Amino acid sequence: MWPRAVCVALLALAAGYLFVREPELPGAALRYLAGSLWAEPAESSMAAAWEALITRPARPWSRVAVGVNACVDVILSGVKLLQALGLDPGDGKDHAVLNSRKDLKEAFILFMQKGAAAERFFSDAETFNHIARAASEYPGAQLYVGGNAALIGQKLATNPDLKILLCGPVGPKLHELLDDNVIVPPESMQETDEFHLILEYQAGEEWGQLRAPNANRFIFSHDLSNGAMNMLEVFVSSLDEFKPDLVVLSGLHMMEGQSREVREKRLLEAVTSISDIPTDIPIHLELASMTDQDLMSKIMHQQVFPLVNSVGLNEQELLFLTQSVSGPHASLASWNGVPDVGIVSDILFWILKKHGRTTDKASDLSRIHFHTLAYHVLATVDGYWGNQIAAVAAGARVAGTQACATETIDTDRVFLKAPLEFVTSHTEAPSKISLNPGDPVAQWHREGISFHFTPVLVCKDPIRTVGLGDAISAEGLLYSELYPQ
Repeated sequence: MWPRAVCVALLALAAGYLFVREPELPGAALRYLAGSLWAEPAESSMAAAWEALITRPARPWSRVAVGVNACVDVILSGVKLLQALGLDPGDGKDHAVLNSRKDLKEAFILFMQKGAAAERFFSDAETFNHIARAASEYPGAQLYVGGNAALIGQKLATNPDLKILLCGPVGPKLHELLDDNVIVPPESMQETDEFHLILEYQAGEEWGQLRAPNANRFIFSHDLSNGAMNMLEVFVSSLDEFKPDLVVLSGLHMMEGQSREVREKRLLEAVTSISDIPTDIPIHLELASMTDQDLMSKIMHQQVFPLVNSVGLNEQELLFLTQSVSGPHASLASWNGVPDVGIVSDILFWILKKHGRTTDKASDLSRIHFHTLAYHVLATVDGYWGNQIAAVAAGARVAGTQACATETIDTDRVFLKAPLEFVTSHTEAPSKISLNPGDPVAQWHREGISFHFTPVLVCKDPIRTVGLGDAISAEGLLYSELYPQ
């Protein structure tokens, strides 16, 4: 009891001192000091509360079909690979498509500086193959299942009660890496694998004057099979025999490597195929990093969003989406630190209100799972989805366990980064939320749409960041329940 007594005494003395110096701010001083002194119990309290909240849905999924991007990820240190290629640090610059090693270096530096995830297409096959060989032969490089669809399928396959169908360009190495519970149609197999290079960096890692604010990764590839979504028709045709009760679709972002004419034609063909999926089978769309605003606008306004029931995305994708279609807060150039919850909430509300099931009966979209490093938000149209408290908590929990490579949350290895006080909107009269770590899921409602928010217990020294968003979406879906309509 002595250390706690000392802490309480110090807290009282410090608060009293601040009250004399700053009499108008005693509450803020107390909150700041209390947060500093009692940080560890907050993590423990939150982890224990999640365990009580995370309950299985009454009607769980039994058969899930996942498609259509799949590859082998080659994962290694980005800085070490660039050094091995003879590249020196310099200024960062974005490139929508990478055409050279210089473009790769500049784009990597830009996003490492931000601590943000990004994915780009490398146009030159010969240069890419040279870089890929250097990466795969680099000491410590690791090969894993890659591609959003394959990663989501692999994560779901860890549940023995689920049958998983995976359609994508599956080569021999990827097939070897997949869980035995994943069924791959013969038509989905190909002779060679598609390789994606995952350049990771750690929080505080330095290269020249560059210093990463947090751990993340930069992904690039010269992937023609996934870029053309070659397996989409095979995927849709395989559903008749497999009879899934949930479809998970990803890979649309890979089309950015195509010419505008080819991409637009392929998107129309994709929409036709997706439209052939029976309407009683819910579809979740997993987005990924994109740079082409026209493609994003078509996916949202005209093509794909009305056909799907659920969408998963992160902070970069959400901001790019609203910028592409001139939505709320579109003038915001980038996030400054942890994304503002009120801004995120406004954009999610607008998507579901203007383009979802609330007003447009031709649209099936009724659920969005937003995830960022510090917190998650699940936004759902009322009357369609259940068990979302458990779903958002499960998604946040897996972010902490997978990043740290632990079975359960290790409270010594994680920290709380999310704001515990925030406003729920910047476009309407705001409601202020104060979150108690012992009751870690906050809820609010807005015109027929429900929001569920929970912090993430962020891993201090992450083992692996690749596929974290896919694991989060998979876990959130696993605990979600779609009400019969």
